[in-house]
Order: sequence, then C-alpha cells, then structure tokens
Amino acid sequence: MNTIRLINIVWVFVASCLVMFMQAGFAILETGFTRSKNANNVLMKNLMDFCIGSIAFFVLGFGLMFGNDAGGIIGTSGFINPTGLNLQAFKDLSPTVYLFFQTVFCATAATIVSGAMAERTKFKAYLLYTLIISLCIYPVSGHWIWGGGWLAKLGFVDYAGSAAVHTVGGVAALMGAIALGPRIGKYNKDGSSNAIPGHNIPLGALGVFVLWFCWFGFNPGSSLEAATYVGHTALTTNLAACTATIVTMFVTWYRYGKPDISMTLNGTLAGLVAITAGCHVIDYYGSIIVGAVSGVLVVFGIELLDKKFHIDDPVGAVGVHCLNGIWGTIAVGLFATKTPVTSAVTGLFYGGGFKQLGIQLLGITAVVLWVGITSFIMFKVIAKTMGLRASAQEELGGLDIGEHGSQAYPEFITK
Repeated sequence: MNTIRLINIVWVFVASCLVMFMQAGFAILETGFTRSKNANNVLMKNLMDFCIGSIAFFVLGFGLMFGNDAGGIIGTSGFINPTGLNLQAFKDLSPTVYLFFQTVFCATAATIVSGAMAERTKFKAYLLYTLIISLCIYPVSGHWIWGGGWLAKLGFVDYAGSAAVHTVGGVAALMGAIALGPRIGKYNKDGSSNAIPGHNIPLGALGVFVLWFCWFGFNPGSSLEAATYVGHTALTTNLAACTATIVTMFVTWYRYGKPDISMTLNGTLAGLVAITAGCHVIDYYGSIIVGAVSGVLVVFGIELLDKKFHIDDPVGAVGVHCLNGIWGTIAVGLFATKTPVTSAVTGLFYGGGFKQLGIQLLGITAVVLWVGITSFIMFKVIAKTMGLRASAQEELGGLDIGEHGSQAYPEFITK
C-alpha cells in the first residue's frame, strides 16, 4: 500500500470519527433545548439511533445505497457483506474505512428526526422508525445522489449532504411532528403559541459548538482524500456558519427587541447545513451570501411552522435541516463557480445559465417527495399499530419516568 493511500485512509478515518462525535453534539443540544423531565429519554434515543442505524445500514442500507445500480433507482448488491462491493472508493481507500464513513452519515440523518419529535414520542416507536429510516428511506435517495443513481447521472451536486442527509432528516422530522401533533400546552384555544423553554441553554450551546467542530469532518472529509482543497471546503463551511450566526442574531434583535440565544444557535447550524451541498464549488463570498440567507430563513421558517401551521418542533430541527437543506441544495445552482476543487459546475450567477439550477430543483423536489411520502406513511402505520405518541400521563410526568423509570436530575423536583 503506497504512502498517499495510507494518508488518505487516515484522513477519512479521522473525519469519520468527527462525524460520529456529532451524535454527542445532537444529544446534548436536544437535551438542553428540551425540558429536564425528558433528558434521559432524549439521551437514550440519540444513543440508540446510532447503534440501530449502524447495524441496519451495514446489513442492508449500504447495499441499497452503493450496490450495483438498477435503473438508477436502487442498489442491488453488497447486502450482508458490503465490503465485497467493487467500488472505486474501496480501491482508493479501503472497504472498511469507506463503509464506516458512510455509516456515520446515515446515523446523522436518523438522529435529526428525534429533535422535532421530542417530549411526546413512545420510545419503542422511535426505535422502529429509526430502523426503517436507516434501512431503506435514507439509502434509496442516497443511491440517487451518491450511489450512481439517476440524479448522479444528471449531474446533481450534493457534496456532503444538504439534500442526502439534512433534507432527508429534516423532511422526516417534519412528517413525524405533523403525525404526532403538538405537546400538551403548546397551543391555546385561540391558536396562539406558548413558549416551552429548554432547561439548559448552556448545554445546548455546547452541543452547537460540538456540531460546528465536527462539521469540519463532515464537509472537508467528503473529499475522501487528504488534498490541498480540503482547506477551501473548511473555509467556506466556516464563513457560512459565522455569517448565518451574525445575521440570525440581528434578525432576532430587530424582531424581538433582544438578541435571542437559542435562535442564534440554530442560525449557526442553519449556515452549516446550507453550505454543505456546495462547499466545494461555491467561493468564499458566495458562501457568505449562502450563510446570510440561511440566517434569515431559519428565523422566519421556525416562526412560520410554529405560529402559522402549529407544527411543534421543540428544537427547531425542521427550520434548520429541512428548510436550509433545501436552500443549500438550490444555492449550488446559483453560486457554483470555479474553485480549487472543481470547475465542472457553474451556477446561474456566474454565467452558467439555468441548467444546473434546474437539476438542483428537480433533485431536491424528488428527495422531498420520496422522504415526505414514505416517512408519513411509516409514521401513520406505527401510530395505528404499536402507537406513536406517549400517553398524556407520561408526557406530563416526563418521559424519563414514564419510559425509563429514572431521572436525569434526581436531586431536583422537575416540571
């Protein structure tokens, strides 16, 4: 094995470990942004979706995503023993490292859903829908984008997963929140919304910083090689996140009279999600624009879902991942240009016309429809069979006691 290949393997392995550690970021973010009586439940869900998702993706999902292409729709090989596939990525790296890298991406998509459905979902229902998302919903659309499917053949661009990961997780989260309905006490009879604050914003802030740090494995690691252009993807990622954070702060300052910490933290994640699709083909100033738009979009998106449509999303997962996953995917068709990574794709604002924008719009529409329809059916079937929502008594008393018989803070009386 030559030295360059060894270096590439080490780089992708390190990036994979960073992406895996995003589970910790999501766990403490969601815990902090929800009430203390549900802390153990949130932590348990984030632990189990990684474990279940990893095994499901190994046994079946990876083959559906990267197996031999069947009509551009699905992979048909590599089941049970995915390391036996004949993929170029396996030759450039190693089968196990590439499989591990793709596994942690799958786990990220699955864990996004838990935030929007927090504080009122049955634990056993959560385990089941995590299994289904990891087993088939995520891998099928992933095959279209990254596995040589029909979108890849059209030239659809999604470098690190604004569509493949974040839109998939965000749309499934939206469908789950709709199927569940709002938490008890969230909305009044006149339709007005009540704020239900999270119990530990410092913990939520730490979660955002962990996710931000790990994103430098998520985006630069998608190079699949230790190349000089890794710095470009890292810089565009950081610029978009910083811009989105600043813009969100000023938007909330203007709208609420004070800069809002929880919304600003979500602004950081919105910028990271939005730049993920095009971090390699968007230049530095383009990434600033992408981040600025995402900072506005996350505020108005979360407000619209809450106050207009009465969709209860405790942590803002839909506004962050769904809306900005869509925006980031479309942004490639607007801002793609010659960068140190590639010059093969050019967006509308850089003289490329509407071709790439049309491909991006078609691709993101297909992903939204696929995930929206399949996940909504899944949630409805679960609701009609084993049940999706915890009882009112368990919800009011807290899922920590109702589902797990324990408390995260036993020394304190929690509400």
